Amino acid sequence: MEPGKFIVLEGIDGSGKSSQIGSLVKRLEALGVPCRETREPTGGPVGSLIRQIFTGRVTADNRVIAALYAADRIDHLVNGVDGLCAAIGQGITVVSDRYYFSSYAYHSVDVDMDWVIQANALSAQLLRPTLTVFLDVPAETARERICQNRFVKEIFDGEERLRKTRELYFQAFDRLRDTERVAVVDGVGSQEEVARRIWAAVRPCFP
Repeated sequence: MEPGKFIVLEGIDGSGKSSQIGSLVKRLEALGVPCRETREPTGGPVGSLIRQIFTGRVTADNRVIAALYAADRIDHLVNGVDGLCAAIGQGITVVSDRYYFSSYAYHSVDVDMDWVIQANALSAQLLRPTLTVFLDVPAETARERICQNRFVKEIFDGEERLRKTRELYFQAFDRLRDTERVAVVDGVGSQEEVARRIWAAVRPCFP
C-alpha cells in the first residue's frame, strides 16, 4: 500500500489557515483521496496542558512551552490510538493545522532557533511534510482578525510578537530550504480566493 501524504498549513495566528483546512480536505476527498484532519497542539494530555497555558489557566515559562510542544508533537506522531505515522502508513493523507515550523518560528522569539530545531529533530526524522503551505498575511491584518473573531486572547497574539514570528518563519524556511518543501501563499483576500491559491500549491502533490 502506498503511504498517504502529509500536508501542513502554517501561518501566524490570524492568517486564516484553520478556516481553510476543511476546504482543502473536501477538495482532496473529491479526488478520492482518503483524508484525516488534525491540529497542534493536540487534544492529548500534553496538548491539553499547552492550551491551558495559552489561555492563562496555567502559567509556564516560554522555554517550558517550547519543550512541551516538542513532546506533544512526538505523541501526535506515535501514540497508539491515532498516531499520524500509522495513519499515513495505512494510506491516509493527513492535513494538519501546524507542525514543527510553528515551533521554529514562535518559540525562537524566546529560545535559540538551533535549540528548537534540535528539540524537534525526532519529529522531523519520523515524519517530514510532503508540503508545508504558509499562509502569509501582515501582522496588523492578523491582529485585526484575531480581535474580531476571538473572545479569549492568547499569549502569543500581540502584534509585535506576530510580526517577529512572521520574520522567524521566513528565517526557518531559508535555513531548511534544502530539506523542506514549502509553498508561500498570499493569505489576503476572500476565503474562496485563498482556497484556490492553496489548492494550486497542493494539487501537484497528487498526480
